[in-house]
Amino acid sequence: MMRGGNREMRRLLDKMGLEMKEISNVQEVIIKTDKKEIIITKPTVSEMKAKDNSIFQVISDSYEERELEVPIFSQEDIMLVAQQAGVSQEAANNALIEAKGDLARAILLLTTK
Repeated sequence: MMRGGNREMRRLLDKMGLEMKEISNVQEVIIKTDKKEIIITKPTVSEMKAKDNSIFQVISDSYEERELEVPIFSQEDIMLVAQQAGVSQEAANNALIEAKGDLARAILLLTTK
């Protein structure tokens, strides 16, 4: 830890061209992946800005993970399955759901019917 505390940290961030501020009254942060959601309630959130980019720091005592009932597939995966099996994107998406995201299995399901 730095001996100067927050003052020293602010000076260092200023030298690097970074601006850091706390975002107040944040109720919840949700991080969504293709298979699950991570719900963080009552976090402390800070934003660090550098030119065109922002970095968010989320701090919390606890969080909850939820598996998605229907996984979300990328458009590229759906298009690949649709092209390989010669079917619509809707049929490809349904096959991916049935195959639990396994691309090869989804293609086989569609081509062996």
